[in-house]
Amino acid sequence: MFNSKKKKLKQKSHGRAKHLYSIYRKMKRDNKTLDQIYDLFALRILVNSIKDCYAALGIVHEMYNPMPGRFKDYIAVPKPNMYQSIHTTLVGDKGTPFEVQIRTWDMHKIAEYGIAAHWAYKEASYFGKKTSVKVEEDKLAWLRETLEWQKDMQDPQEFLDTLKTELFEDEVYVFTPKGAIKVLPRGATPIDFAYTIHAEIGHHMTGCKINSKMMPIITPLKNGDIVEIITSDNSKGPSRDWLKFIKSTSAKNKILSYFKKAQKAENIEKGKELIEKELKRIGFSYSDLFKTEYLDPMLEKYKYKNLDEMYAAVGFGANSAVKVIARMLQEYRKEHEEENIEAKIEELAKARIRKPKPSSSGVIVKGIDNCLVKLSKCCNPLPGDEIVGYITKGRGVSVHRKDCINIKDLLSEENRMIDVEWYQENNSSYQAEIEVDSNDRTGLLMDILKEIGTTKAKILGVNTKTTKERIAIIDVIVEVENLEELNKVQKAIRKVDSVYEVRRKK
Repeated sequence: MFNSKKKKLKQKSHGRAKHLYSIYRKMKRDNKTLDQIYDLFALRILVNSIKDCYAALGIVHEMYNPMPGRFKDYIAVPKPNMYQSIHTTLVGDKGTPFEVQIRTWDMHKIAEYGIAAHWAYKEASYFGKKTSVKVEEDKLAWLRETLEWQKDMQDPQEFLDTLKTELFEDEVYVFTPKGAIKVLPRGATPIDFAYTIHAEIGHHMTGCKINSKMMPIITPLKNGDIVEIITSDNSKGPSRDWLKFIKSTSAKNKILSYFKKAQKAENIEKGKELIEKELKRIGFSYSDLFKTEYLDPMLEKYKYKNLDEMYAAVGFGANSAVKVIARMLQEYRKEHEEENIEAKIEELAKARIRKPKPSSSGVIVKGIDNCLVKLSKCCNPLPGDEIVGYITKGRGVSVHRKDCINIKDLLSEENRMIDVEWYQENNSSYQAEIEVDSNDRTGLLMDILKEIGTTKAKILGVNTKTTKERIAIIDVIVEVENLEELNKVQKAIRKVDSVYEVRRKK
């Protein structure tokens, strides 16, 4: 008997301490004074079912006047940590505001002791069996997400701060165009909203509408906003700048995961290019060296699990193509009885010296020296583009990109087509035009020009226009040395906040 009373007193003391801490945290977070806090006095009503919760709400609203804007239904829309209760603030007889919380006994156990205290609600008889299962699934999903955060965060303090934000920060309630409710942290943006729907929606996001009006994707959302996400298959993925504006941990983790995968794929491609250049330099082909008996010793020496790991390391700069191929050449020599590979490389170098001289445009016409060559204006080819030559009447050879729209017509005249190639040591500069699509905002053009300035490209001209939907379309003419440099310019522009598509024109 004595122990039971002692336990109840301890529980009451714990409840008061929690309430006082909640008031202190609210004052500090929202910069409020004590007279601006409406739940100094609070009453909690515990009932047997959800149906009784709403019946009790009706009774207290009959007895006292509710304060406008001070009602929250966490039963219909639970908090992310599965907290459920009805909160309403009423005005007492002497004008003193007080808060009333209405919840079931099961909800109270979860509120007091956490979601493990009572795993599934017992209101199955009121809602049906399927609802009870759904609650369990929601709780498991929340726990899974929490564990995923822990895996992605090596710093324990960062994980703790994230967990506190998700559990205790105020939320905003926004709607999809079909009326589904999404609960987001206070200050969340349409970017956060997109990632609550699906990771791929977030990755392909190019714009948004808030309450049917085109708005920047970094706009803070307010309670009751209806948000529509605009996506595009041509989207280049999320921007790192998004991490400055998002508030939800889930969105942050999905974006970071995307960049981990994207960078790996990018490094693999770069590694393949470096390996291919080195093979070409020494006069070997993939079929010569990339055999199991040459590959395995190399992978074992550098502790690579597979070829992709090797390509990624070379692309990232952790290893060099020269070292990788040198290790495979050791095995090649063993099998070919110390074949004089150096002589083969020297012979290839001499052959390169005998190559025809390039034209002033940096293009070699195979079999012809000092030929008049003109780069076609319809496609503006750059070193790195696949090109073809067309013998014109009296104007030498016209060079087009292989994907030029005019090539289809020229291919019908096969006798006038000629092989051409770029001269590798060419130092000429070329013009290229880029089109940028973006959500319009203050300082957009300045940010784009600033990013281009981080590359070697020279800006020759800029033209801008804005549509009625506040979409900015910017054409930039730049001078670059080759296709690789143009790709760097496009990649730099994609980093700019609000930009959702960058493409080469013509």
